[in-house]
Amino acid sequence: MRLYLRPIMTSQPPAPADILALARRTLEIEAAAVARLEERIDQDFLKAVDILLACNGRVVVSGMGKSGHIGGKIAATLASTGTPAFFMHPAEASHGDLGMITGQDVVIALSNSGESAEIASIVPLIKRRGAKLISMTGNPASTLGREADIHLNAAVDQEACPHNLAPTASTTAALALGDALAVATLFARGFTAEDFARTHPGGALGRRLLVHVRDLMHSGEALPVVGLDASLKDALLIMTQKGLGMTAITDHGLRLVGIFTDGDLRRLLDHDVDVRELKIADAMKRHPRTVSQNALAVEAVRIMEETRVNGLLVLDDEGRLTGALNMHDLLRAGVV
Repeated sequence: MRLYLRPIMTSQPPAPADILALARRTLEIEAAAVARLEERIDQDFLKAVDILLACNGRVVVSGMGKSGHIGGKIAATLASTGTPAFFMHPAEASHGDLGMITGQDVVIALSNSGESAEIASIVPLIKRRGAKLISMTGNPASTLGREADIHLNAAVDQEACPHNLAPTASTTAALALGDALAVATLFARGFTAEDFARTHPGGALGRRLLVHVRDLMHSGEALPVVGLDASLKDALLIMTQKGLGMTAITDHGLRLVGIFTDGDLRRLLDHDVDVRELKIADAMKRHPRTVSQNALAVEAVRIMEETRVNGLLVLDDEGRLTGALNMHDLLRAGVV
């Protein structure tokens, strides 16, 4: 069913209510266009995924005009999810860029009409090179639809433009179909969140999935630690020197037995305790919260948030004290 809004033929500015109605209708039309794609996820779609998985070269995405903008996004999504891909402008392809394509590659060509001259002119050359061709059009009977090894139908009933002219619903549908293809391919490839992080090392996700506690912890001379027989005064001196707001306490076998923090000191002072004569063994907290040095830094964040602490002691694979970590370290690393 077509959902046109009648164009407003007046010299007066449209009423706010009409503007809002058109905006809502635009979303309604585009949502309907995307929803209709679901029935077209069929055997041809599976064959397209198989072609991408079998590609020993790269995926070359191409399209003119608005289809080209969508193609650039599809290429970027494929590249970041385990399928090496790039965008090639079809007009430039006719002037030398076609040399980028080899027989090991797969070409994804976008054209709503399926008759874009710039795309149609390079199809024979793509096929001559032996590259596989996946087309995404709104017309399966078009030149591009017929010549492709696999055709994906991105047809829409109408554009969201009130004149049914500007590419709106058609580009939205093509983008959604491209996303479906990329996501299905990454799933079939076994592409994991860690794999995704490796292609995004500079982003927040990369930091969250690639940074481990051992990369951020304070260890060696920077680790605040005192023995079980130390005085509270000695522990406070170590805390001040190391600047982490806490110190670990170990027994004679260097096993972790407790922790003392700035918060613990404040609570002692609230109770008028003479801190000058107190032993650390009488002031520390036993069974402190810890984290493995091999855990992801985000796991340390989770523990801190759940237990409402600002610091953790770090253990190695043998359960021995090896480091300390506080929330400031995580903030500086951009993990939080």
